[in-house]
Amino acid sequence: MNINNIRANFPILSRQVHGKPLVYFDNGATTQKPKCVVDKIQEMYYSVNANVHRGVHFLSQAATDEHEASRRTVQEFIGAASANEIVFTRGTTEAINLISSSFCREFCKPGDEIIISAMEHHSNIVPWQLQESISGIKLRVLPITDEGEIVLEELEKLISSRTKLISITHISNVLGTINPIEKIIEIAHQQNIPVLIDAAQSVQHVPVNVQQLDCDFLVFSSHKIYGPTGMGVLYGKEKWLEKLPPYQGGGEMISSVSFEKTTFADLPFKFEAGTPDYVGSTALATALRYISEIGLDKIAEYEHDLLTYATDQLLTIDKLKIYGTAKNKSSVISFLVNGVHHYDMGVLLDTMGVAVRTGHHCAEPLMRRFGIEGTVRASFALYNTKEEVDILVNGIRRIVKMF
Repeated sequence: MNINNIRANFPILSRQVHGKPLVYFDNGATTQKPKCVVDKIQEMYYSVNANVHRGVHFLSQAATDEHEASRRTVQEFIGAASANEIVFTRGTTEAINLISSSFCREFCKPGDEIIISAMEHHSNIVPWQLQESISGIKLRVLPITDEGEIVLEELEKLISSRTKLISITHISNVLGTINPIEKIIEIAHQQNIPVLIDAAQSVQHVPVNVQQLDCDFLVFSSHKIYGPTGMGVLYGKEKWLEKLPPYQGGGEMISSVSFEKTTFADLPFKFEAGTPDYVGSTALATALRYISEIGLDKIAEYEHDLLTYATDQLLTIDKLKIYGTAKNKSSVISFLVNGVHHYDMGVLLDTMGVAVRTGHHCAEPLMRRFGIEGTVRASFALYNTKEEVDILVNGIRRIVKMF
């Protein structure tokens, strides 16, 4: 990887913040966009903008071709068996809401159980809690260790005859823990229990192949993988998607409508009510091609080296504690310095041009598990450098002296 060439593809990285060069370490929240992605958005609006699937004219056909080619790009990127298994959503959050709503409506009765883990993002907690009041399901929570690793031995104890689905994150957005999802899927499938994988924090960092994993559902967001905001993906095995009822009603998702009865479209359109974000889908596909050309294996290796370097450097700071010390970890470091509130740390680092995330990171139950209100989180991407890590570390040292 030529890091200088990569950084040149991201114009925003050359700007200054508060008179200092931008150091962007908030990639877990959203990644910056390469020029090719922004160019693709402009090209779509200026060259082929028209509503898809509905028009016989040239522009509509061209936009439809681009949109459906993007679906095939996503299919290839995650190794799905068919493009029919790729549903475009507004993001990970909507994709999980879609599954929680449709799955519980079709397969769950009061008292049935859904298993999640103690490290889940709110997006993989709240939709299931909503179903507790709607469908009468119960949530069961898989515990984690002080290091931030799932207690896998507890999974088989949690599984019962009432367990209908396991929904779990691949990589924690706070701890960076890479969960043993292959083993979780194996255990679940021995009991004929489907598994949903929240891959919002993984597809941009490590190769993911849904057929090899044998997961039943997988979701991720475009904006965390160098694509545009407001676009996401739900993968589902065709056998499951065929059984699930639609999540929303309207145009696009129908086969025929009368006042007496409506029949629904085939997959994947059954789950895509209304005009799709065909500009977003093509820009997402451009982002996926961009990182595929670099190579996810190379990206994973580079980011692991960066994570190791950053961890070693941060631990030289007195009274700094890292939350999330799993053996298998991705490029996220959450930390606190004793005597410095995480919010103050974030604000002061910002004055130095360093962008980090502070707070509970949409994982309040996880914060309570560790007895804290929040952390400072530095999350890395393929365009970050060791020199930027040095700026972060030196900035923290200056702030510690101030306090």
